[in-house]
Amino acid sequence: MYILSFESSCDETSVSVTKDGKHVLSNEILSQIDIFKEYGGVVPEISSREHVKGITYVYLNALKNANLKIDDIDYIAVTEGPGLIGSLLTGINAAKIVSINTHKPLVGVNHLSGHIYAGMIEHDVEFPLLAIIISGGHTEFVVMKDHYDFQKIGSTLDDAVGEVFDKVARILGIPYPGGPLLDKIGKEGKDIYKLPRPMIDSKDYSFSFSGLKSATLGLVQELENKNIEYKNSDIARSFEEAVADVLLKKAKTAIKEFGIKEVLVVGGSAANSVIREKLEKGIKSAKVTLADKKYCGDNAAMIGISAYYKIKNGLIDDVTLTPKSRLDL
Repeated sequence: MYILSFESSCDETSVSVTKDGKHVLSNEILSQIDIFKEYGGVVPEISSREHVKGITYVYLNALKNANLKIDDIDYIAVTEGPGLIGSLLTGINAAKIVSINTHKPLVGVNHLSGHIYAGMIEHDVEFPLLAIIISGGHTEFVVMKDHYDFQKIGSTLDDAVGEVFDKVARILGIPYPGGPLLDKIGKEGKDIYKLPRPMIDSKDYSFSFSGLKSATLGLVQELENKNIEYKNSDIARSFEEAVADVLLKKAKTAIKEFGIKEVLVVGGSAANSVIREKLEKGIKSAKVTLADKKYCGDNAAMIGISAYYKIKNGLIDDVTLTPKSRLDL
C-alpha cells in the first residue's frame, strides 16, 4: 500500500510517500524556521502564505524521490488537525485536489496520532503501551491497547513542554527556536538550582509547567538583582531536569496502573537529550522506545504511517474533510 501524505499544521510544509505502514520512501520537509527567527515565533498568516508557496514543490519532490508516479499511489492522507487553521487548509486543499483528480481515497489524520506513529516507523511496539507526546503545543499521556485505540489519560493544564522550553530560552536570551538551543547549552551545565516540579505528586496525569517557567524567571531575576554570577547552561540544565523528573514520575505511575509494557516517547521535545536519557534510564518496568530524532518534529511520513493503520481499521474520509484547529484523539 502506497500512501502520499501532506502535513502543514504549523511551520513545516511536508509531503511524504510511505509503503505498508513501515517504509518511508520519501519525506520532503520545507521548514519556515529561518523566516520566523526575526519574529521570535510563528506568525500564522505568514506561515499560511509560505505553505501555499512551497507545497507544490515538496509534492513533486516527494514523488520524484520515491521514484513513483501519482498513478502508483493508493491513498492520499493529510493532517486535518489540530493546528493553525490557515496552514491546515493549505495541506487539506492540496490533498483534496490530488484526491479528486486521481480518484484516490482521502484519509484525514489527527496530528497527535501522527506523532505517536512516528515512534513506530523504525520500531515494532508491544501493547498496551503508553505514548508520551511532548511538543510545542501538546503534553499528552495516551494509553493504547491496540492500533488506533487511543485513551488519553492526561494532558497539560497550561504550557506544553515545547512551549515552556521556548519561553525559558527567551528568558535566558536564547534566540528562536529556543528549545533545541537550550538543549545544546544544557549539555554543558549542571543541575545546581532547586527548581519546582509542578504537580509531580498529583494523583492524576495532569501537567502544569507555567509555574516552573515563572520560577525560572524569578531565579534569574534574583541572581541578577544580587549581582550573583551564573551560567545559562546551569539554569538550562536545572530547568530540563525539573521537566524530565515530572514526566518520569507520572510515567512510572501510569505503567503500574495500566499494566504498560512499552513507553513510546514522541513529539518535537522528545528530541531533548535530558528527557530522552532520564526516561530511558529511569524506567525499568517497561520497554522504552524513543522516536528517532528525524521523526520527532512535524513531518508527513508520520501522517502516512498513521493513515495506514487508520485505513486498516476501516476508517476513510471524503472531500468534505475540513481543518480543525482543535482536535482530540
